[in-house]
Amino acid sequence: MVIDDLELDRASLDTPQLYNKYFQMYTQEALAYRRLDSDYKILLKDKWEYYTGKADPEVYKESPFDLKILKQDVQMYLDADPELDKLQSKLVYYKEKINYLEHILKNLNNRTFVIKNAIEWKKFTHGTL
Repeated sequence: MVIDDLELDRASLDTPQLYNKYFQMYTQEALAYRRLDSDYKILLKDKWEYYTGKADPEVYKESPFDLKILKQDVQMYLDADPELDKLQSKLVYYKEKINYLEHILKNLNNRTFVIKNAIEWKKFTHGTL
């Protein structure tokens, strides 16, 4: 997003297209994050039922869990579950992408002010102000 000080007019005109490009990327990533967050919540519920012994008996036939754990220890098992950890890592990755794109969009919103200030500075240094 470098602004060429010799083509400030071009940079100013390119700003809406750049904003649109990054806003579309932001929207796609935000929607993907929401879908993944929903999947995570469903898996979390399923795993909670599994570790508390409340899951369907068919689940235990496929993946036996013979331990009786205390209610206060369920969270430790949930935190250590590889499937939940994998989804949570993806959530963190998407959140970072979304934060990065938000920063880009904020910078693009300020870009017109930066270009205007550059034009004003050029006018001042050339004595046309």
